[in-house]
Amino acid sequence: MAAINPYLVFNGNCEEAFLFYQSVFGGEFPYAGKFSDMPKDAKGGGAISEEDKDKIMHICLPIGKDSVLMGSDSNDASGAVVMGSNVSISINTESKEEADKLFNGLSAGGNAFMPMNQTFWGAYFGMFVDKFGIHWMVNFDENPNK
Repeated sequence: MAAINPYLVFNGNCEEAFLFYQSVFGGEFPYAGKFSDMPKDAKGGGAISEEDKDKIMHICLPIGKDSVLMGSDSNDASGAVVMGSNVSISINTESKEEADKLFNGLSAGGNAFMPMNQTFWGAYFGMFVDKFGIHWMVNFDENPNK
């Protein structure tokens, strides 16, 4: 069965926000990566600007038994965040098949701007906005203990 978690996007103050959330919820960050941690592809793609390199690419904070608060900063490629549309629902699935089923079903009639694909962080991942304007992320961790 899929697990659902909130995903928050910020305009450069994600680290500050998550340190605040940590002060309230407690706990530790199992992962906190910066855009400078992203690999560059053979064609030079994935290059990050000096302005973006120290921004948060992804961070997560467990906030309960089965809940994880996740977030990132926007960057030059994604553009500035409009507050109010900076929250996505992140679905973590138990299989690629479940990920495809949920992605294809929920994105029908919407804008699947990042189709399901393998990622450098070892997940099968995609993003879309559904036909009702809700932002979604679908993720299957192929190596969940990594």
